[in-house]
Amino acid sequence: MTSKRPLPDGIKDASALPLAVLNAIQNPVIMVNETGHVVFANWEAESFFGASANYLARHEIRAFIPFGSPILTLIDQVRERLAPVSEYRVDLSSPRLGADKLVDLYVAPVPGAAGCVVVVFQERSMADKIDRQLTHRGAARSVTGLASMLAHEIKNPLSGIRGAAQLLETSVNDEDRALTRLICDETDRIVSLVDRMEVFSDERPVDRVPLNIHSVLDHVKAIAKAGFARHIKITENYDPSLPPVFANRDQLVQVFLNLVKNAAEAIGDKPDGEIMLTTAYRSGIRLSVAGTREKVSLPLEFCVHDNGPGVPSDLLPHLFDPFITTKTNGSGLGLALVAKIIGGHGGIVECDSQGHRTTFRVLMPASKGLTAPEDGPIPTKGTS
Repeated sequence: MTSKRPLPDGIKDASALPLAVLNAIQNPVIMVNETGHVVFANWEAESFFGASANYLARHEIRAFIPFGSPILTLIDQVRERLAPVSEYRVDLSSPRLGADKLVDLYVAPVPGAAGCVVVVFQERSMADKIDRQLTHRGAARSVTGLASMLAHEIKNPLSGIRGAAQLLETSVNDEDRALTRLICDETDRIVSLVDRMEVFSDERPVDRVPLNIHSVLDHVKAIAKAGFARHIKITENYDPSLPPVFANRDQLVQVFLNLVKNAAEAIGDKPDGEIMLTTAYRSGIRLSVAGTREKVSLPLEFCVHDNGPGVPSDLLPHLFDPFITTKTNGSGLGLALVAKIIGGHGGIVECDSQGHRTTFRVLMPASKGLTAPEDGPIPTKGTS
């Protein structure tokens, strides 16, 4: 006698189990029949196409994708060969689906259903976030080694050069004294740069506590309005229901102060310049934490938006690499340090820039089972 397999809690009918599994998948999944109609779409596919499963079922797949899309060719190919195929970086950008819609596709035949194929979409935006994060962490590690070398091999000779210049300063005329002063000033500037790079080689563990991110952002805003961004409008759009973030307060202040300062410098003297700070809860992103095998969810999204001139497209992929900067006198270490700090917290930092709209987005894990201590309840704030 064949025994029945036990069903998971909450599933009363075995026929509902496959549907529950498909709806739990965070990728859009559809099934197309022999006539090209979408006969099944999971919840993620409904969100991806902006239509309900019932609406999708009344139309062919060609009605929802750009004209001439390779998806149709892939579906025909799978029907002929009865074998799955994959295609990477397929552009589905359209007014219906939105701009910059790059996806990876997996198309496979459905056994026992003649002419039916399953199409799985993997949005490249999520994959690119993971790729960029690994790149940023690698860049931070390369700077770590460089910083250690510079600290030992450069600072000691520089102190000797500065000492010699100070001795010369006491025995030369006024005209030459200006040159010895120049030597001292430039030596101090190089030492200051090396000191900034030494931060990358600091691998000591930091104290972390559950933090109210809105308290951190309000502190950063107060510093900015009292100094470098006094002439720029700064607004907030906070999600009042966010859980605490498990982080080091001083390092988060350093991160967002750097991002807000960059936004203010990008805006410059623009009369209608504006910086917006936003927080939100976004599910779906999971990432491996450095040094562990576990995967953590990164649902907390903290953004710094500005309406400056934007970041050049050729610079965007390398923005978090060390010594990459658009500033005339910049060192290119600020964003590399941001990537190091956020990566050390198990998070992701990325930049999106289109036209006159630039967004630096920080994704971090939430604090589990803890409450924010001294900061009190998270304030309810709308756009001010």
